[in-house]
Amino acid sequence: MNPSEQDLIGFVVREARLIDEQRFDEWYELFTDDAYYWVPVAPGQTDPLSHNSIAYEDKLLLQLRIERLRSPLAYSQKPPSRCLHVLQTPEVEKSDPEKGEYLTRTPFMYTETKGDDSQRYAATAWHTLVWKEGRLRIRLKRVELLNSEAALPSIQLFL
Repeated sequence: MNPSEQDLIGFVVREARLIDEQRFDEWYELFTDDAYYWVPVAPGQTDPLSHNSIAYEDKLLLQLRIERLRSPLAYSQKPPSRCLHVLQTPEVEKSDPEKGEYLTRTPFMYTETKGDDSQRYAATAWHTLVWKEGRLRIRLKRVELLNSEAALPSIQLFL
């Protein structure tokens, strides 16, 4: 059974909620073993390997970031960061049920706070999803920041 459009939309909404609630173990399990989390540095960037990126992390690097966030030695997390995603309704851009591959597009606003500091970003998330072993998984999460070329402060959590 392949996912419905509503299943795809619900998956993207749940993924953002897991980040907001800092349920990082559950969030991490949404990714395939060959997945990437990518935040390009330039609009329209097509290659994360021959150009700089704000983030280009495989599953191992995601795990290391999660462990760092939890570490009592993580100075950057005193006080701890918190975040909130405010999503527009995700749209299914491409659907290939025979291959079990789907592409969603979700414009959103992201706020990250730490003590008295607060950052806000407008962005679009592109999720390449696969239907694998009876459930949806993320093969690629690409986040295009509206102001990606600006001098940005460090984003502690996940867009």
